[in-house]
Amino acid sequence: MPRWTDHAIFWHVYPLGFVGAEPTATGADPVHHRLGQLVDWLDYAVELGASALALGPVFAAESHGYDTVDHFRIDPRLGDEDDFARLVDEAHRRGLRVVLDGVFNHVGRAFPAYRRVLADGPAAPEAGWFRLTWTDAAEPTYATFEGHPGLIALNHDEPAVAEYVERVLRYWLARGADGWRLDAAYAVPTGFWAAVLPRVRAAHPDAYLVGEVIHGDYGQIVRDTGMDAVTQYELWKAIWSALNDRNLFELAWALDRHNGWLETFAPLTFVGNHDVTRIASRLTDDRHLPHALAVLATIGGTPSVYAGDEQAFRGVKEERAGGDDAVRPAFPARPDELAPYGWPTYRLHQELLGLRRRHPWLHRARTEVIHLANEQMVYRTGDLAVALNLADAPADHEIPGATAVLAGQATVGARVTVPAHGWAVLSAPPPDC
Repeated sequence: MPRWTDHAIFWHVYPLGFVGAEPTATGADPVHHRLGQLVDWLDYAVELGASALALGPVFAAESHGYDTVDHFRIDPRLGDEDDFARLVDEAHRRGLRVVLDGVFNHVGRAFPAYRRVLADGPAAPEAGWFRLTWTDAAEPTYATFEGHPGLIALNHDEPAVAEYVERVLRYWLARGADGWRLDAAYAVPTGFWAAVLPRVRAAHPDAYLVGEVIHGDYGQIVRDTGMDAVTQYELWKAIWSALNDRNLFELAWALDRHNGWLETFAPLTFVGNHDVTRIASRLTDDRHLPHALAVLATIGGTPSVYAGDEQAFRGVKEERAGGDDAVRPAFPARPDELAPYGWPTYRLHQELLGLRRRHPWLHRARTEVIHLANEQMVYRTGDLAVALNLADAPADHEIPGATAVLAGQATVGARVTVPAHGWAVLSAPPPDC
């Protein structure tokens, strides 16, 4: 993996929602120079503790950005290439890396190659770009992404598609991007990535290439594709589910599997993103939000905070048209226009992300569970110990080597006492240190 990812903490933004862009594009819209609104939030991200900016889709698309129509053009609802260059320059000036969201499993219906196929039929040069079935109908049937008719799947066996994707990846890396999140990477044959990514890496060895993968053998996918990492959805689910069910055995099981993947790569870890219900809405007990954040900050991997989660934004994803809107809201023009009740959660993020930055070895650190019950867990990560208590009564633990509370609340003496529904990160060098 690129060395800069050893210290990376992402602030993840969905730009179209963040700037309040129109929900659909007409194709003839004037350019709205809205990317500059993000520049006014970069200091906020740095003060939060982030060292990298993960951008959702910024390329010309029909609606939500995942129905791309031109990978070489900034969406006019966001601005133009000069606006993008300024955002990257301002981010880099603050020490923030910038990773882009690339959709290469499918395209929108207005994608020019597909329009040419509709116009010219099976003889069109780009007919092989898609998985089509020709009949007597005016339009062929086509493979889609998960049944969505507006998302036309590409044919990844077509060499021209591989050449096109490589050109896109290299184009924006040459213009200052520091890496790519590969959307729906799980839906693309691993051999496609194995052919494309080494050529990209040869030209841009410092680029971070992370795939969106929801299920499967993460380690095998990384090995087979040449990606640096994949998204850790398994751990995301275990964190909120274990807290809601007060069943920390589920979290312990997921952490054990997480340890195995850390032998090979550092997964992209998160408790929220643009595709899922906000963590503040997902948890059934508000008192356990800090527990989720403490886990994110103290386990191996590359952590990502979804913009708004650091202010305890709420939003429920629904499986319907427009069902993502609640988790992709518009932000005010400046941070000082945020509501006052979210700032305690922001300060908690600062505390925990600051702790992580002071312990950069956490990026590849394994965890060892040293106490486990349904409502209590203590795990050790290097010379840190993390105690979680979901019960209605204080929890008393023997934690060898515990000397001080670095975050959260606990009483440290001969034993460590964590209050009801409390948590703590403790300095606790292992006895053999």
